[in-house]
Amino acid sequence: MTVHEVSKLTGVSIRTLQYYDEIGLLHPAEHTEAGYRLYDEAALERLQQILLFRELEFPLKEIRRILDRPDFDRNRALEQQIQMLTLKREHIDDLIRMAQGIRMTGVKYMCFEAFDTKKMEEYAREARTSWGTTDAYREFETRNSGRSMAELKGTGRQLMALLAEFGAMKDGDAAAPEAQRQVKRLQDFITEQYYTCTDEILAQLGKMYGSGGEFTENIDRAGGAGTAAFAAEAIDLYCRGK
Repeated sequence: MTVHEVSKLTGVSIRTLQYYDEIGLLHPAEHTEAGYRLYDEAALERLQQILLFRELEFPLKEIRRILDRPDFDRNRALEQQIQMLTLKREHIDDLIRMAQGIRMTGVKYMCFEAFDTKKMEEYAREARTSWGTTDAYREFETRNSGRSMAELKGTGRQLMALLAEFGAMKDGDAAAPEAQRQVKRLQDFITEQYYTCTDEILAQLGKMYGSGGEFTENIDRAGGAGTAAFAAEAIDLYCRGK
């Protein structure tokens, strides 16, 4: 297909397609003798991926980096995109309901939950991690490939139980031996069940647990308010101390 045909089919302007070619994001399959760009089916499939990522507001440089990875899994990425687009739709639905509430009751309708995008942002971080090429991710995939859904849920419950145990310690010192031993238990469990949990990875997990998103809410729900923040602090002290 010519660049004009692709533009008409997809709604992407000719100038945008030319720009994608210039930055190495989407090359045409070939050029005619006159120098016109021609796109084949593979190029159109890549363009679909680009447009989906753009709908999710990924920067062009990041899209190129993701698509050019040798282990890029198109099907897995598509599943992640569906989840993220679903969250985006739910967010828009919430905004519509809020606007309707204002219209019905006036400007005194005070509801700000619709503006909370933490869940979307958190899922986006998870998606970016899952499209990564780290050894930890590959190890995680290998270990979990043969596990049933029941086994995966059981392991998840065990992990949450370990995190919930920080709740009984949260009124004390995060540097106390008991809290530091619990961090070591957590690290060993992740290494045994998921992937080799280095101190660097553990530190990143700690920050995620205390980030204030869904992970924080789940940990606090299991161990009581403040459990996630205490666990994050204990993990930080553990990693810095080593």
